[in-house]
Amino acid sequence: MAFANPHITATAVEATEFPDLARRYRVAGVPKTVVNETIEILGALPPEIFIEQALAN
Repeated sequence: MAFANPHITATAVEATEFPDLARRYRVAGVPKTVVNETIEILGALPPEIFIEQALAN
């Protein structure tokens, strides 16, 4: 989504290189996406489903 919209930013973090962040966000498996500190998306999903979950309130 960050590629398609300049108002969206994304940061990728290697969990094994940043264990403090991995603990903070309770990363037990990858990929794990955290949106606005509230929405957590686990696993690789088709784009349509990922967007639906990322925009969920």
